[in-house]
Amino acid sequence: MQAVYRRPKTTVPHPEHKKWPYLLRDLDIRRPNHVWCADITDIPMRRGFLCLVAVMDRASRRVLAWRLSNTMDADFCIAAVEEAMATHGRPEIFATDQGSQFTSPRFTEVLTDAGVRISMDGAGPVDGQRLHRTAMAVDEPKAGEANYECVYLRAYETGSETRAGIGRWIDYYNFDRPHSTHGGRTPVEVHEEAGDIRLAA
Repeated sequence: MQAVYRRPKTTVPHPEHKKWPYLLRDLDIRRPNHVWCADITDIPMRRGFLCLVAVMDRASRRVLAWRLSNTMDADFCIAAVEEAMATHGRPEIFATDQGSQFTSPRFTEVLTDAGVRISMDGAGPVDGQRLHRTAMAVDEPKAGEANYECVYLRAYETGSETRAGIGRWIDYYNFDRPHSTHGGRTPVEVHEEAGDIRLAA
């Protein structure tokens, strides 16, 4: 069986970039701003694709920032991380795969300059998390879920239309969608109940 929608390859390692060690093995992640993670997925349009990067707090599953781009350079990933840190402080650890956007020195310097430790898994999604691939279910749509209708059935015509649709879905996911891991609470409720801790830069 094969998915009916087209898919570009979003994770391509760069042979000359530094690969950082994996730090999450056996790590107990229970509090906001302990570990953030990021991943990139493709958003199909009627003609072509846009690339979505999302930064998520691992404990609360809250999407802290996101960006869409029609290119696969590091700029939109950097913009998302900078927005997340400006709004929510900074994490202790930032976890990604080894895609070239995340291993780019320009991307990693944003984190190291802020005193954030970097963790990298292999070429696939972040170990055990799948970020928005499972928690948000954007990349692995399930029949009947609102995001499946929002992303895969709608086939947006323009970038602005896509951005508005994804924004509505992420707001729903963050503020309204009950999460079984949190006993029916939303990611924002869990994040804010913990104080939305802003660690000193």
